Amino acid sequence: MEIRERALRSLYALIGVAILAFGAATLRIGQVGLDPYTAANIGIGNVLGLSLGVYQLMINFIILGIVFILGRSYIGIGTVINMVLTGFFIDFYTWIYTDFITIKINFFTQSLALVIGVLIFTFGASFYMSAKLGNAPYDAIAPIIVERTKFHYRSVRVSQDIFFVVLAFIFGGPVGIGTVINAFFTGPLIDFWNKKVSQPIIEKSIKSKVGS
Repeated sequence: MEIRERALRSLYALIGVAILAFGAATLRIGQVGLDPYTAANIGIGNVLGLSLGVYQLMINFIILGIVFILGRSYIGIGTVINMVLTGFFIDFYTWIYTDFITIKINFFTQSLALVIGVLIFTFGASFYMSAKLGNAPYDAIAPIIVERTKFHYRSVRVSQDIFFVVLAFIFGGPVGIGTVINAFFTGPLIDFWNKKVSQPIIEKSIKSKVGS
């Protein structure tokens, strides 16, 4: 992969992370529950007196060490972008929502936040993954288990997400309908975005820019 192509893919991975973080912050502000991993990290981080960005970076380094030992092929610059920036982006967007945008929490706004948040979160995840520069440490867990056990990916990923839902619940993280939806439907939605939007856009863009 030449330098120009790698730079473009890195930019797209960064954009994807920024988008998924905005989706997560929307779910957070709407009080409908975040994705299992983020919800667990917020809960545990609060117990330890740490911001989401700081705690998530710490736990990502731990998971990254395991991934490096068991499946280093899943690690790339996209891994670093995701693990370092996602939590801080979510904190930043949450601050923007809290300080500059007044949202009255009711059934309508929560429903809107749920739909918009899940769609944006899964699209962002799809976009950064479609850059093909490595998975986030959390996203690499299921593929590694599948490689070593031959279990079905969907079953492993759902089990993994449910485990983190339980962690989030135990530590008082923001668990809600959004958490449940993300636990069961993140995979199919990301697959939809991959095929219909993210991969076509990124590959066509890279082909036109690198080939020119």
